[in-house]
Formats: sequence, structure tokens, C-alpha cells
Amino acid sequence: MNKKILYIINPISGTKKNKNIEKIIDYETDKNQFELSIKYTKYPGHGSELSEWAVKNKYNVVIAVGGDGTVNEVSSALINTDIIFGIIPKGSGNGLARFLKIPINKSNAVQLINQMNVFKMDSILLNNFHYVNMAGIGFDAHIAHLFANYGKRGFKSYVELIFREFKKFESKYYNLVIDGKTINEQAFLISFANSSQFGNEAHIAPLAKINDGLIDVCILNRFPKYKVIGIIYQLYTKRLLKSKYYKVYKAKQIELKSEHELKGHIDGDPVNFGSKLNIKILPQSLNVISGRNF
Repeated sequence: MNKKILYIINPISGTKKNKNIEKIIDYETDKNQFELSIKYTKYPGHGSELSEWAVKNKYNVVIAVGGDGTVNEVSSALINTDIIFGIIPKGSGNGLARFLKIPINKSNAVQLINQMNVFKMDSILLNNFHYVNMAGIGFDAHIAHLFANYGKRGFKSYVELIFREFKKFESKYYNLVIDGKTINEQAFLISFANSSQFGNEAHIAPLAKINDGLIDVCILNRFPKYKVIGIIYQLYTKRLLKSKYYKVYKAKQIELKSEHELKGHIDGDPVNFGSKLNIKILPQSLNVISGRNF
């Protein structure tokens, strides 16, 4: 019996609509192996609803076609199930897809799904939110909140916004309890990473592994603004560990408190966290198709 596979497509992910994506999926899918279905998201959160529908209707494989937000929506309903999750990257960052060595080319990505190279990866629970790649507070979260209403999409627009906001952003103080150890930090940003990168090969957690049962708590402390070019270079060359302004802890559970409202992001989507975070790893909780071996 063929496996039931559902492709969930976000039609507005990335910098432009891809009118050919459904044709590519239909043409490249191995019909001897899969019984194919395709559905489109129509509003925020719809990806999770469609993924939940797939669970109830006993699908074997569910594929997110979109950017990091779509990947997170679709995967969250599959955590701690037997369903296999896959990605066709169609966003502006594609953080988890790049980490998993999933081709950006759509035809090649579908061909990879046909190969069914599956392994178990960790996921993370933050307050009441599940995620699979990256969450954070500080400057990157500030940008995520602004970018959501920016009116322009794509990597170029994202970088434009970063440089506009960088000059006026102020680091904040945070209290963290990391596996029982208390630390206080004045941080430009703090990332709670499962994979190594935000997307576009920006590696905030260069040593991260998504099957080690640990969260990489990455802290970029306050730094002189004239140092920013060097830090960006280190971010994109996996050399942040050499910066005196950067530190990383590996942990199973984290608590964070702040005196101010925590504006954060989960896989690039803006979220308001309140004044406290409780974060824990969910080891080996998602079956994922990968282009690399672990």
C-alpha cells in the first residue's frame, strides 16, 4: 500500500509566488511510493490546522512548502507522532532546511523526499509553543516584530531593516536559570537554538546538533557598535565562538525572567512571551526527512 503524503503549501512564502510549485510536486513525486494530496494555507495558523487534519486522517508523510514560519506551523502538530515530516524550502531564510541540507531547488527537494532518508530530531517547548529550529529575544526578535509589518519581503528588505534599527537598539538585562545555574546578562540578543542557524547561513549556534537532546543557549552580549561588521563576519563564517562578546551554554531546561515585556520570535515569527520564559528540550520527538546523515 502506498504511503499517504500531504504537501501543505504557503502560497505567499518568500519573495514571490511560485505558480509552478504544484506542477513540480505532481511531476516529481514517486507515484509508485506515494498517494499524493496537496492543500494550501489561507491564513496564519492554518498550517497547523491542516497538519492536525493529516494526523487525524492517518497520513504517513506531511511536507511543509514555505518558509521558516510555515515549517514551524506544520511540524508542531507532528511532534511525538509517527508521521514523517519534510520540507520544500520556499522562504527568505530557510534555516532548518539549510541545516538539513535540503535543496533550495524545488525539483531536487521533491526528489530528496522520494528517497525517504528519515531520522529522529529534537524539538523544543517554550512556554506553550513548540518549535523546531530557533527562538529568541533581543535584537533579532525586535526585527521580527518590525519585519512582520514592513510591507516588503525578502532578504534584501530584512538586511535594510537591520541596519536601520541597529543604531538605536539598546541591550537589556536578563536573569537566566540554565539547568539550575543562575546567571545575569546584559544581552544584545539571546537565542535558544536547536539547529545552528537563523537562515541564509547565519550561524548563531555553530556547534548545535538537532539530535543531541540539548538546547544551545547563545548569548551575544552588549558590544561597541563599531564592532558590528566583525561580528556579522563571524556570524556568517561560523566563527562567533572566537568573539569575546559571545557565549553559549548547552542545556535541557532554561528559565528566563525580565522586568519588561519580552518580545520574542519563534522561527522568525514575532511572539509576545510576557515576562517569563520556560524552555525545555523534547528529545527525538520528530521524524524528519534530511539531506544529510546524523
